[in-house]
Amino acid sequence: MSALKTNLLILLMAYHYIKAFHLIFVITWFAGLFYIPRLFVYQIEAFHKPSPEKEILGKQLKLMTKRLWFIITWPSAILATGFAIWLLILQPHWLEQSWMHVKLTFVVLLIIYHLKTHQYFKQLQNDIVKKSSSYMRIWNEGATFILFAVIFLVILKSAINWIWGVIGIFVLAILIMLGYKLYKNIREKNPEA
Repeated sequence: MSALKTNLLILLMAYHYIKAFHLIFVITWFAGLFYIPRLFVYQIEAFHKPSPEKEILGKQLKLMTKRLWFIITWPSAILATGFAIWLLILQPHWLEQSWMHVKLTFVVLLIIYHLKTHQYFKQLQNDIVKKSSSYMRIWNEGATFILFAVIFLVILKSAINWIWGVIGIFVLAILIMLGYKLYKNIREKNPEA
């Protein structure tokens, strides 16, 4: 085998490993983003409980959110981004494609969502409760919308198809909001639900 073929084979193998690591850390990043608002809901609800339940639950939930945020979510965000940049360096022609521009816009929205979630994290760690548990239940869906958009863009890669994908995201948003209203009504009738 010639040196050129060997180098191309090594580069191809490296590309697949980099892509695999990127996907692994995207998945763990989203796992953290899906779970932490749910922990925020529990923290907010615990904050309004009587003592000593408030202090016991609050302490445990703060520890759980801190571990999730700094051991899983932040490192995953940084590694997913790092491997994505590496992939773009290896495949610079992707930056010429319109679907990638739209995808990167959603990635910027994801980073903004992550940073805003960090702000909520810091507030709750300091016992500052500015949002309701209902708000956090809705906030919890933000990462879901971004994930759907990015997956549709990466898989479909054409303008017409991703437009239909975005329409699908809005339909999904409406269904989630209707589901949330139904769930809220059930919870009001049965607080243990």
